[in-house]
Amino acid sequence: MLVITEDAGVFCKHGPGKVSNKPSQNWLTIAGRRILVESDPEGRSISGCPSVVPFKPCLVTLKVITGYSNFIRADGHRICLQSVTGFTDGTPPGVVKYEVRSAGQNFVSEI
Repeated sequence: MLVITEDAGVFCKHGPGKVSNKPSQNWLTIAGRRILVESDPEGRSISGCPSVVPFKPCLVTLKVITGYSNFIRADGHRICLQSVTGFTDGTPPGVVKYEVRSAGQNFVSEI
């Protein structure tokens, strides 16, 4: 499973709703790009979600459900893998997820 960087393409399941990545650490990089670690994908803004009334568009990512490494940590935080997914704040609640479509790099993996 690939490690994701700040360049990862993370989107809501509605399609073009893109998550704004914001790495919380600066010292661990792949090809000069910071990797994402535990809690980095959470609470991030989503722009461009096409969901419309009566549904609320996806605006923020919620807690990660799966996708943190069980083996590799950076400064005590699990690193994020390409399998990262969780729910958004879009409606109906607990239905719409976000997912990684591209890792931001293609040569460093957990295993």
